[in-house]
Amino acid sequence: MDYTAHYESPLGGITLGSDGKALIGLWFDGQKYFADTIGKEHKEQQDLAVFDCARRWLDIYFTGKAPDFTPSLLMRTTTFRRRVWEVMLKIPFGKTMTYGDISHIIAKERGLTSMSAQAVGGAVGHNSISLIIPCHRVIGTNGSLTGYAGGIDKKVQLLQMEGALMHDLFVPTKETVL
Repeated sequence: MDYTAHYESPLGGITLGSDGKALIGLWFDGQKYFADTIGKEHKEQQDLAVFDCARRWLDIYFTGKAPDFTPSLLMRTTTFRRRVWEVMLKIPFGKTMTYGDISHIIAKERGLTSMSAQAVGGAVGHNSISLIIPCHRVIGTNGSLTGYAGGIDKKVQLLQMEGALMHDLFVPTKETVL
């Protein structure tokens, strides 16, 4: 059985998902791929320990500070996407990494000379545990703030809140979500 809970953030409502022990999802309400890891049979359950932990994490995060802990996570996804998400977990608070950087890391691990940044983009775009797995910190090679399922406006606000250096980054003229 899966469970959901709600959190009201400064950027809007957030839905949390859990299998009862670990966090399986964190989405801005209505974002692309919303609740894609929640089973058909689920119920609202506000008082799970993992939801309390996730709320503490979010409370700290939305004060503009980096939480010093991570709630228990269960990545319900493919092996490739899981690896991309694991790389994103290592992007420091207030820093960014490009899709190309991630593709180079994974290609090197697999003994390949290169890997498609677009394939990485698809994995980033399907991240089911937003914010904690910081897909908003992934940018285009040219500094484009593209590909955020929660919306480019939220991506900009999140990076600004984290104190990321924004002078070389730009919002594309047409929003793209992978």
